[in-house]
Amino acid sequence: MDALIKPIRPNKPADAKPGELDPSEFMAAAVRADQPRPSRAEAEDAVKTLLAYIGENTHREGLLDTPRRVVEAYDELYQGYHQCPAEVLNRTFGETAGYDDFVLVRDIEFTSQCEHHMMPFYGKAHIAYTPVERVVGLSKLARLTDIFARRLQTQEHLTAQVAAAIDEVLKPRGVAVLIEAEHTCMSVRGVAKHGASTFTSRFTGMFRDNPAEQQRFLSLVRGPNR
Repeated sequence: MDALIKPIRPNKPADAKPGELDPSEFMAAAVRADQPRPSRAEAEDAVKTLLAYIGENTHREGLLDTPRRVVEAYDELYQGYHQCPAEVLNRTFGETAGYDDFVLVRDIEFTSQCEHHMMPFYGKAHIAYTPVERVVGLSKLARLTDIFARRLQTQEHLTAQVAAAIDEVLKPRGVAVLIEAEHTCMSVRGVAKHGASTFTSRFTGMFRDNPAEQQRFLSLVRGPNR
């Protein structure tokens, strides 16, 4: 069934606090199955139009299958629109032996697409949370990052979404997210500054309220010799 991608920036509820995200942004897949979207043939025609726009001959041999390949690549690159972040975090484990410190997974590699130029940005996410009795599988934090990354994004919004989803679903004592990335819309085009890195962070709960916990998180992320 065809589906329509919902706006990635829905209006916030009237009672939302400053800085909070609408739960609809991270509690469910970002598609609606009740409305149509362009067909695959229409999408391939759109690719042909762009090829013609840049001055290419869409009938030459090397480009005959390009529209199909581009649409297939889009299905892969943007599969996060069809995946549910909440489902990834729903299965937790209670055998923690009373563990009461934070859990950190660092160096989660990701690739996303800038919503302004539809060009890649890529880097690493570092995620920590302080569980209350139950923990989530470590791979789920990487899967959660990929779900949000495989949508059109800004790095700031990606950072906020990852933190908000963990906070909403797991209800931990605090969440810390640090993302570092290189943006090809800056390194390949425009000012063309290769190697420039962008850092964004989001802290909730004990990480937001306790600077010492923030510093401990950042120290572990940087680690020795980094």
